[in-house]
Amino acid sequence: MTSKMPIESSIDLLPRPAHVSRRGFVGGLSAGILGAVASEAAGAETLADVPDRGPGADLGAHSERSRFVKLDRIPEATPGKRNVDPGDAINSKTPHQKLVGNITPTDLHYERSHSGVPDIDPAQHRLLIHGLVSKPLVFSVEDLKRMPSVTRVVFIECTGNGWENWKKADPDVTVQNTHGLVSTNEWTGVPLKFLIDLVARDKSANWMLAEGGDGAGVDRSIPLTDEIMNEAFVAYGQNGEPLRPAHGFPIRLVMPGFEGNLNIKWLRRLKFGNEPWMTRWETARYTQLLASGKARQFQLRMETNSVITQPSGMMQIQPGYIRISGLAWSGHGKIAKVEVSTDGAKTWKQAQLAQPVLSRAQVRFQMDWVWDGKPTKIVSRSIDEQGNVQPDRQAFIAAMGTNALFHYNAQQTWSIDETGRVRNVLA
Repeated sequence: MTSKMPIESSIDLLPRPAHVSRRGFVGGLSAGILGAVASEAAGAETLADVPDRGPGADLGAHSERSRFVKLDRIPEATPGKRNVDPGDAINSKTPHQKLVGNITPTDLHYERSHSGVPDIDPAQHRLLIHGLVSKPLVFSVEDLKRMPSVTRVVFIECTGNGWENWKKADPDVTVQNTHGLVSTNEWTGVPLKFLIDLVARDKSANWMLAEGGDGAGVDRSIPLTDEIMNEAFVAYGQNGEPLRPAHGFPIRLVMPGFEGNLNIKWLRRLKFGNEPWMTRWETARYTQLLASGKARQFQLRMETNSVITQPSGMMQIQPGYIRISGLAWSGHGKIAKVEVSTDGAKTWKQAQLAQPVLSRAQVRFQMDWVWDGKPTKIVSRSIDEQGNVQPDRQAFIAAMGTNALFHYNAQQTWSIDETGRVRNVLA
């Protein structure tokens, strides 16, 4: 015999703001949403059609996903050149449209490499710290693991995230295509400040060169601001296990809130000096032309951003109750608020943020919506604790122009036509 779930109990499955009482939350929901929730709650009347229980598979060395779950990254070569042969790809994008929560599964964290993934024996790997220091030192991976550690949940974002929409909007793309170059993991490692104290950095050294052990020899000059020295760390752990090779095994630099290419993977050297080294990675590669005609260098911080992931590009929806969901993040700190518009940015409503909201980490936002079946556009905008507001596209392009390629953080708009097709558009 089965029993129906009371309507009010089913409503409690919907997150409500902490300052709103249960009675107030229920009273604030529209009749359309109440009806949709009640209908869905009463949909399962019997277990008669559920397969019989039986013995399962044997225990294994590690858990696999269900055969019914298909989650894959997609390789990309250049903006608009997607689903290429992995040998021709320069990055691989996270399927945000299929994920829930704030944390990206380790194997789905986006990947960006300039010369493939090196196969490094951690027993032979070393980290050299030298330059303007009193005591240059070389550390093994085991040396680093014996030091005091920090564990933080932070996002890492490629500077090319969003480059799909710089000049035009391909309607037939997913959020994986447009925003798949940002991911959030839990990282564990040694605080940079601890290592700086060990080598006794000279007071005149206000820049640091970080160099990786990959074939491309990626290296970046990093200004040693108080913020960076207090926030950065050399990581050896990722989501509770050793780093994956694609993400820097055995050690990498983690720079919370700063552009992905500064988070040097396969880290092998830190050198301190009193000026930037002006490597090819900060001259030919990660410098961009602005609308004014001037070139910007050392645009290091990732800006306030957000994107709706449900519903999003290439999805199909039906009139009625829709649970809008997405991700927001900022290199300046915590996300303070996310607003969602379901009428093409004419009006805005505040979304709910999933707890905990962490500094320089992605946070999921959600909002209830009843779609009336008429064509419309949905869009989100985030505001961080420093008051930085994610710009609309018009304001963004006015400041940056269309000749640039990196740090695209304009609001992402999805159009919905009368058939429920969701497509990418430029607002």
